Amino acid sequence: MCSKLIKKIKDFFCPEKYDKKLIDKLELMPRHWGVLPILDRYIMREFLTKFSILMLVFIFAFIMGEALDSLGDFMRSKDATIVVTIKYFLLMLPGNLRFILPLVMLLGTIWTLATFGKNQEITAMRASGVSLLRCGSSILIFGIIMSCFNIYLNEFLIPMTDKYAVELKSNHTQEKITEARQILYRSSDGRRSWYLGRCINGTVYENVILKYYRDNGTLEYDLSAEKAEFVPNKGWCLANVVKTKYTEDGLLPYSPEKIDEIVFSQADVRETLKDMKMTTIDAEGLPSWIIWNMLATSKDLTESTKNTYWTLFFYRLVFPWSCLLAVFLGIPLATKGERSGIMLAIISAVGVIIGFMFVANFCLVLGKRGILPPFIAGVGPTFCFIMYGYYKVKNSQS
Repeated sequence: MCSKLIKKIKDFFCPEKYDKKLIDKLELMPRHWGVLPILDRYIMREFLTKFSILMLVFIFAFIMGEALDSLGDFMRSKDATIVVTIKYFLLMLPGNLRFILPLVMLLGTIWTLATFGKNQEITAMRASGVSLLRCGSSILIFGIIMSCFNIYLNEFLIPMTDKYAVELKSNHTQEKITEARQILYRSSDGRRSWYLGRCINGTVYENVILKYYRDNGTLEYDLSAEKAEFVPNKGWCLANVVKTKYTEDGLLPYSPEKIDEIVFSQADVRETLKDMKMTTIDAEGLPSWIIWNMLATSKDLTESTKNTYWTLFFYRLVFPWSCLLAVFLGIPLATKGERSGIMLAIISAVGVIIGFMFVANFCLVLGKRGILPPFIAGVGPTFCFIMYGYYKVKNSQS
């Protein structure tokens, strides 16, 4: 910007008329990257005003949506008071905030910088040697803070509040918590398939069927047990068992044999009850540190289960940084709005954030199915969009 200004001065004045010392000083004028407290406070004040307005609007919209979905359940219940209903909506609020924050950051950035552009303030800042990236640096720092807050929401607050909200709704309405009582599991080596019926006390199951397969995939024998219990450091204990062997092709059964008890050590059967229960857990609501612990301590997970958990683990690590992504995308879109109108910039912003959500969720599905490596599926979309936003910011400065 300074070089363009110097060229205009040189072209307008004759060499004899302009002050050479002044031009030399202009040529040496550096870009301002240091602390600019007055400018930063002014930008931050304007941004926080718009951020707060947008946050309140979106929170109200999400509460209204939640009310339309759940208010009827509370109104039909005699146990649900107004205090209980309000408490439920407040407990559900953090779960909505993690999706609200990136969108509010994006729209707030565009609204703030587009307003500056409309009033020619961006032009004045850049003419003073302040780059576009430096203009939005205070918003960028706020985006980092919001990303850290989003990590706190995902890893600590939301799992707790969602659990309490489900329990509150179950205790005061007719909607009761349903737990998985049956488990279907196939060992990672493909040699065994389990069916666990009704759970009695957490470790003992009734009506258990275990099928053993040969290396060629044919059924070798099956065990039908009245009860089965997993004992740590010992293995599986099956009681009142009926064992049925099959022919070499695995199609025709021989005469069944009754056995009072069969014990499989962990050397013979590696899968534990914890491994089996993991297949019934909804991993979407788990924080990343629990997913990591489950992957580290469970040694006999199936490949599909590993793909699901690893993809979710990497996704949870990077998705909160979408607040930072929103700022990187908002700055260049705001300069576009400076030239073509703020409404077009907002439409572009909504399109970009919808595109990001679509790509992120599409890659999430591909990662869970093993089509994409879990690291690429979880990290790739957010990282690529952040790099794209940074490129657009640098490009907008030229």
